[in-house]
Amino acid sequence: MNTTQQLHDLGQSLWLDNITRALLTNGMLSRYIKEFSVTGLTSNPSIFDKAIAGAGVYDEAIRTKATEGKSGEALFFELALEDLTAAADLFRPVHDATAGIDGWVSLEVSPLLTDDSAGTIEAAKQLHARAQRPNLFIKIPGTATGLPAIEESIFAGVPINVTLLFSREQYLAAAAAYMRGIERRIAAGLSPNVASVASLFVSRWDVAVKDQVAEALRNRLGIAVAIRTDQAYRDLLASPRWQRLAAAGAQTQRLLWASTGTKDPAAPDVLYVEALAAPGTINTLPEKTLLAFAEHGSVHNAAFDQGDAKALLAQFAHQGIDVDALAARLQSEGTAAFTKSWSELMQRIAAKSHG
Repeated sequence: MNTTQQLHDLGQSLWLDNITRALLTNGMLSRYIKEFSVTGLTSNPSIFDKAIAGAGVYDEAIRTKATEGKSGEALFFELALEDLTAAADLFRPVHDATAGIDGWVSLEVSPLLTDDSAGTIEAAKQLHARAQRPNLFIKIPGTATGLPAIEESIFAGVPINVTLLFSREQYLAAAAAYMRGIERRIAAGLSPNVASVASLFVSRWDVAVKDQVAEALRNRLGIAVAIRTDQAYRDLLASPRWQRLAAAGAQTQRLLWASTGTKDPAAPDVLYVEALAAPGTINTLPEKTLLAFAEHGSVHNAAFDQGDAKALLAQFAHQGIDVDALAARLQSEGTAAFTKSWSELMQRIAAKSHG
């Protein structure tokens, strides 16, 4: 049995953190589903920017759409929906077999809507309606502006992948927004079965502090934060509030580990995958990390050590790392990075439209 299948059997879903048209047309995504137990897929502006900048596979489609009078965001979302609906169809058997728990793909709203709750709500509704796929998440950042949009979108019945979460506190705020949306649906006599995942970014913590802490603490902060967040996740699922929602038919908002590719070349390339193997969660892996884990990764079915995580966080605090302040900074920087990728993506599409 390969290691990816072992993770699947442990109860963790492996999703691919990538999408390109080539992955769909050359059969590689189908291979990952069959051979590596991949059961979902995520995308973001940076991923699409790299895909469209690649080997020209999108060029003809861009020129064709441009001759039809399409440009900018409208043209991009047509391309993205073509890719993601095709991917959703590949994952549909998993989605159906798991009663909607797994088999999802994700599409992010425009980062230009970061400070616009109403615009985010409307974009989420429109994109999900256009996709016409039950297994397509709309990604909304779990920022102060995003939280009301998450609640309202869940209330409207739109499945949401809450992105750009960096801490336990940010996760709990996103989970509360999800639950409020479900509670409002129940009060309105609507089905509480609207899916969501909450995506906690891991490796960026270690990049942020690598030059500020002792060598012994390198590449350990992201995992410690994740373990502490996992405890909050499990405490919430055991809470009376969530138990009432579950009894009414609500689906668990699963915790998803994002940004799990190792950034430090001196660290193991499967560091975050091995460290964060946990039932009931999702790990979305860059393609390079997925292949590395399938080749030489290992699965350790052991419970997280909350005491060790707490002690590690105390050591980081002793070295001057303010975790709450850094979480806010990382979320702000993540939002800015996606906005920058979006701008580059729009420029690239414009150039290719007339190429």
